[in-house]
Amino acid sequence: MKRDLDFGIDNISVLYMKILIPTILGMVSSIIVIITDGIFVGRFVGSQALAAINISGPIFMISTGIALMFGMGSSVQAASKISIGKKKLANIIISDSIYTSLSLFFIISSILFLFTSKISYFLGSTDNLLPMVVNYIRILSPSLLFYMLQNIGLFIIRLDGNPRFAMKCSLLPAFINILGDYILVKELNLGISGAAIATSLSYFIGGFMVIIYFNRNTNGIVINKLSRSYKSIKNSITNSLHVCKLGFSGLLSELAIAFMALIGNYLFLKYLGEDGIAAFSVACYYFPIIFMLNNAIAQSAQPIISYNHGIKKNHRVNRTLRVSIYVGIIIGLLITLFMCIYNSEMVVLFLKKGTSAYLIAKKGIPYFASGFIFFAVNIIIVGYYQSIEKIRTANTISILRGYIILAICFSTLPLIFGVEGIWLSIPASEFISLCIFLAYVFRKRIISS
Repeated sequence: MKRDLDFGIDNISVLYMKILIPTILGMVSSIIVIITDGIFVGRFVGSQALAAINISGPIFMISTGIALMFGMGSSVQAASKISIGKKKLANIIISDSIYTSLSLFFIISSILFLFTSKISYFLGSTDNLLPMVVNYIRILSPSLLFYMLQNIGLFIIRLDGNPRFAMKCSLLPAFINILGDYILVKELNLGISGAAIATSLSYFIGGFMVIIYFNRNTNGIVINKLSRSYKSIKNSITNSLHVCKLGFSGLLSELAIAFMALIGNYLFLKYLGEDGIAAFSVACYYFPIIFMLNNAIAQSAQPIISYNHGIKKNHRVNRTLRVSIYVGIIIGLLITLFMCIYNSEMVVLFLKKGTSAYLIAKKGIPYFASGFIFFAVNIIIVGYYQSIEKIRTANTISILRGYIILAICFSTLPLIFGVEGIWLSIPASEFISLCIFLAYVFRKRIISS
């Protein structure tokens, strides 16, 4: 499979768009899957089933975060090695990352399957919702291995200069998921089990497509055979630990969404009961979508930045960062306007019009959407520092915006504004985090000058 791109020579704007467009299209397919799952479950099973899926959401956000950690970390390190001609070392790094992450996900899937009830209660499930939450998690947990492989594979395939095939690895599984939802949930009335089976099938397909790519790939990155020698295992662990350090802020960003969902569920349950959780689940469906879009913007810049950082072409690094920030601001603004204008139409996709949960969500979505521009810039900045291997800065920004400031906002704003304060906590934390970062950069430039 021939490389389509040259990260060190091609025009930055053209190069970036060649990666961004198929990456966005791939993300859009995943977005359609998320929305379709919610529509079929919300309309054909009920708001309680929608709440049950939302409660289990942090598990899959954490899984995505771990995949992002290995995918981003291995891609950054491998791009740096490829740029200076060390292709064999890049192949070793990527291979070690895949084998280590597969082993880790086997352990995670086993724990989820064996201790589902306890995990469900910890995530905020009520006794009434527990059977649905347990059923959903148990069906999906075995397929997480393939989900991980698909997500890591997308990073590596884009690094290999083939963003079009990476897009196909998202489009085909998305189609399988939508078709499965229609047949299993709507036609066969399998309820939440049908949604879980459809999603599992899509994960299997995505993982197999990545396997097929690397089995046929003769011109680019190659996955080495697994070695069982002590020295190889030791080196693999060392390489994987460094990859995890490089990609850790990606995990932190996904965990922050899980943290948001977990705390939000508790607060809405406290203030408004199960209707509040159902309403918040609509926002929780849309927020990963917003994250995915902005993550696509950051991911599209990553191989260009990492490659050119490796060969010291800083002007190309800075140009790529500026282009990605411009794109992020435009997309963030468009999404905010869309969600404020069409909030009713977006909520009715998941909840029946006139219900208590519908009214709560309709009122809250515009508050929730007000911070998406700040969120976009924050995600792009974190991705930039990952790409140039400034791990401490990337992690500091991720912890600040996703945990510390968010926790402060969740603790204080509901006391001041009531339910509206819960909705406003996320945009407020993103705005405050960006202001702190800009103040830090401005102060650093003044001191250095």
